[in-house]
Amino acid sequence: MGRLGMTFKLGSLLAGMVLNVASVTTATAQIGRNCAAHDTVVARLAEGYGETRQMMGLGANNAIVEVFASEQTGSWTITVTVAGGLTCLVASGQAFEVLAEAKPAKGKDA
Repeated sequence: MGRLGMTFKLGSLLAGMVLNVASVTTATAQIGRNCAAHDTVVARLAEGYGETRQMMGLGANNAIVEVFASEQTGSWTITVTVAGGLTCLVASGQAFEVLAEAKPAKGKDA
């Protein structure tokens, strides 16, 4: 299942977060912390943490939600980019791993 399985698992996490993305992003943008131009954030995550984009999706108010991670160090970061290109860090952590779990049998709850 690989990336698809990981997408499903992280999708559940992201779904809950996306419900709050608009308010979190607005508050963070107003404070000015943890936000910068998308290119700047991507470069910092790559250079400072070895993280690359692992998945992305469209959130509330057309915000782009991205998950960056390093398979070498296990660090991960979730960002939200709003119209105009401002990208804000929403969450980060350790122990990122790609899961390859079997899908539940058809008609069975996960």
